[in-house]
Amino acid sequence: MAFPATRLRRLRRTETLRALVRETRLTPESLVYPLFVCPGTRIRKEVRSMPGVFNLSIDEAVKEVRATRALGVSSIILFGLPEKKDEVATGAWAKDGIVQRAARAIKSEVRDVVVMGDVCLCEYMSHGHCGIVKVNDKAGPQSLGAAAAVPPAAAEYEIVNDASLELLARTSVSLARSGVDVIAPSDMMDGRVGAIRRALDDAGFENTPILSYAAKFSSGFYGPFREAAHSAPQFGDRRSYQMDPANVREAMREIELDIEEGADMIMVKPAMPYLDVIAAARARFDLPLAAYQVSGEYAMIEAAARNQWIDRERVMMESLVCIRRAGASIILTYYAKEAAKLLA
Repeated sequence: MAFPATRLRRLRRTETLRALVRETRLTPESLVYPLFVCPGTRIRKEVRSMPGVFNLSIDEAVKEVRATRALGVSSIILFGLPEKKDEVATGAWAKDGIVQRAARAIKSEVRDVVVMGDVCLCEYMSHGHCGIVKVNDKAGPQSLGAAAAVPPAAAEYEIVNDASLELLARTSVSLARSGVDVIAPSDMMDGRVGAIRRALDDAGFENTPILSYAAKFSSGFYGPFREAAHSAPQFGDRRSYQMDPANVREAMREIELDIEEGADMIMVKPAMPYLDVIAAARARFDLPLAAYQVSGEYAMIEAAARNQWIDRERVMMESLVCIRRAGASIILTYYAKEAAKLLA
């Protein structure tokens, strides 16, 4: 029936009524808290472009996980800042790598926490790209050395896909051996999920799940993360391997291929500017679906709130609910800890 018999405002009168009929619900268990782990002890260095986010030494990371777990957030994802970088990302797969050490410490100190390990090479490569770089000069293809004085032009280098898969697989096995519960490849090399799945199975980690950054777009929203992780490319950009922001049908193909290769969960990144991609993925695929509310999304909310242009807590929670409403059952967000406090 039409108005006046039908009045949709009847169920909006009070908070208890609104909560009773609410279609989308957010819980602390659905949130994943990203942490940046760095060498040293008692280090808690705030990221300039991400107020409230810190580079943490392992001892401080353990404290942060313990506090976050007490609020009901049961999952974290680790990013590492290695002591040294090179052209084969040694710090990513070394037994004593920063994330490996952090994972062991966290798992030994905090019960019932899911530790995810981001698998990418950019933080560990001297050039900041997500794979092995090959430079083409007059003498023929050569690998990029640490002493390269002049950054190559775009036409003079490429990110080598297949050779990078071995390093990604090696990194994944190393993380699993250190106690990481979920392997999360974010590099966007073709075939990496299959390579990682085979390597994990061969090493006896057939029960370790893969959360694939299946549709990761080459986005301008990653800037603050690159400051936090010290992972900005030293030359060029990542458009040749991360997705074109204009393409949603291609995103579905990327997701489908990762599922065929063995992904147990899938992710769309970034989140808020790509709610249509999240919704399309939810409609098409039945796997658990994650979305990453990335650093640029966080930084914009923080900047607007500091200028008193928005209500910080309201916009923070609204943004998370919208990502959940679009279809993401898992949300990676720097607001996980604060959101859990409000949800409590």
